Amino acid sequence: MRFILTLLPLPLLAQETLPEIIITASRQEEEASKTAYTAKILSSEDLKNEAVRTLPQAFLTTPGVLVQQTTPGHGSPFIRGFTGRQNLILQDGIRLNNSTWRSGPVQYWNTVDSLGIDRLELVKSQGSVLYGSDAIGGTVNTITKGSGFRDEEGSFYHGSLSYRFDTNSESHLGRVEQRVGEGSKWGILLGASVKEFGDIRDSAIGTMRGTGYSERSYDFKFEYALSDSATLTLAHYDVDQDDILRWHRTTRNPGWTHGRFQAAPGREISHLFWQDRSLSYATIEDIDSPISWIDRWRATFSYQQTDDRNIRVRNETRTESRALETDTYGLNLEAVSSVGSGSFLWGADYYRDEVDSEGFRTDRPNAVINPIADNTSYDSLGLFLQWSHEIGDHFDYSLGARYTHISAKGPGFSISEDDIVFSGRARLSLTDSWSLFGGVSQSFRAPNLDDLTGNAVALNGLQTRGSLDLESEKYLTTELGIRHQTDTLDFSLSGYYTDGDNPIIRVRDQAGDLQTLNGDRSYLYGFETSLRWQIQDDWEFTFAAAWQDGQQRRPRVLGDPVEDDPIHRLHPLQGTVSLKWTHPSERYWISGRLTGADVQDRLSFLGENDTQRIPPQGTPGFLTASLYAGWQARDDLDLTLALENLTDEDYRIHGSGQNQPGFNATVGVTWRW
Repeated sequence: MRFILTLLPLPLLAQETLPEIIITASRQEEEASKTAYTAKILSSEDLKNEAVRTLPQAFLTTPGVLVQQTTPGHGSPFIRGFTGRQNLILQDGIRLNNSTWRSGPVQYWNTVDSLGIDRLELVKSQGSVLYGSDAIGGTVNTITKGSGFRDEEGSFYHGSLSYRFDTNSESHLGRVEQRVGEGSKWGILLGASVKEFGDIRDSAIGTMRGTGYSERSYDFKFEYALSDSATLTLAHYDVDQDDILRWHRTTRNPGWTHGRFQAAPGREISHLFWQDRSLSYATIEDIDSPISWIDRWRATFSYQQTDDRNIRVRNETRTESRALETDTYGLNLEAVSSVGSGSFLWGADYYRDEVDSEGFRTDRPNAVINPIADNTSYDSLGLFLQWSHEIGDHFDYSLGARYTHISAKGPGFSISEDDIVFSGRARLSLTDSWSLFGGVSQSFRAPNLDDLTGNAVALNGLQTRGSLDLESEKYLTTELGIRHQTDTLDFSLSGYYTDGDNPIIRVRDQAGDLQTLNGDRSYLYGFETSLRWQIQDDWEFTFAAAWQDGQQRRPRVLGDPVEDDPIHRLHPLQGTVSLKWTHPSERYWISGRLTGADVQDRLSFLGENDTQRIPPQGTPGFLTASLYAGWQARDDLDLTLALENLTDEDYRIHGSGQNQPGFNATVGVTWRW
């Protein structure tokens, strides 16, 4: 288990007594404790004080989330058993999922700069009514930093410079920000981040050569007051990552032995990735609309560019190169209208992907190995409506519906799909501090271009091929939970059951390749709990734990009888416990945290073949301890220190392609002006 020692600056501590506000659950502000969902909110201070390297790592101690890392630059959270394109990631409410995302753990979450985030909001099992396809396991909204001009008076000029050094990998992370503007009138934020990640070291394997990489990112946000309640926002974000190595596939991976657990060594010479992503958007929002029948409204136009390239050197005679360039245009419209004692949230969203794809093999110079079909397009149009109503002071509920039309076109094919989903959620206050919450949410994932036309290699070299004969996968999640909240005690316990129909799966054929098809039914269920207890003014205790299980009915090999197969990469029983002490001056505090996971030996048919990442005997359990510390030395200067994995534990998170770092000391400094 793991200890974390952290120091929070005074302004954050002063905010802890205020109710947490969440936007993602209902697309409008509400108290997190009063939602009918299980949610997790992380601030930029949380990410800084817990020495988070990448966006996926922000959820390492979140119950119900398994943070799989194929390589340090490719992290993919498994949220309630689902990962990659079965979870939805948003940036300022704009979906980042596009039609080229491949199956399984994906690398794309890491293209959001963790240093440019103001707050993260995770809503589990939300369903597809509000955000459309892919919102199955969870919806994550990364809300970026802004100028804060609405809270300023007169001309302002604020900035910050932060730097962090990790001893284990000798990594350097830095960011500079500048805010300028006129209070209540306009504001600009300019930010740039530079990250040089070194090779991580594990106590059993030693230095994992090639696990380091570099990242450059910058962001711009201009905010202008159109009126006292209306704001125009123009923003641009750009992230460039170079030389990310799939370490586990290469001969740099010597294999891993941990007691009776043995993972296979890599066999290939190299497999490098380059990722570039940019997002530009314009938003107009009015939170107090002058239109009599609209309380508030928001409109966003967005444009994204992604460039995903990789070169794979299998041996001296075979090299493969693949590249995807995707332009995504988006339009989001939403509004809230009050009707009696309730309100309607209604709107529409539209996204269009235009994709260029190319690839080659040196041993087959005339072969077409494009990762997906070249010169393709993918359109998604959605209409949604949700009714929310409070009955008295103790009961509130919401009912929602969405219609989505999907169309995909390319050389020689044109496919369309229509989906309708519903949801119903409710919360009942039992007392001033106790409440029940839960409901039923439908979700779906429409087949994307990778499902339809994909041609790639997964696992230990298995060839995967798409199919044009696919239908949307659909899920129904039922959740029930109980929540207790007072000034000194927060407690939550929830259980969920997800039933799947028509899941899009990959099954091995007689030739050993993976074929894409709609599978049989699946189910997944689990329990999650969390506790925060303010023992005294200066002592706080926290605890979180989660467990899950599930089955997918599928043949072991195409044409074989259907069998019950464990859901791929289920997380084991896992939990975390911490104790934090805060000095009466509130300028420094320390926290110790233990984190642990049980053995995970419930392996799927595919997991049994993924031996470079998952030992055939399963993934061993672990227990780590870490310490974090910080100090607000001056009003404009914060210092942090993290001592992670104090016992130099040799361990791997289930499904990952490399071990977690051994002992690591992290030193950080933030200077504000």
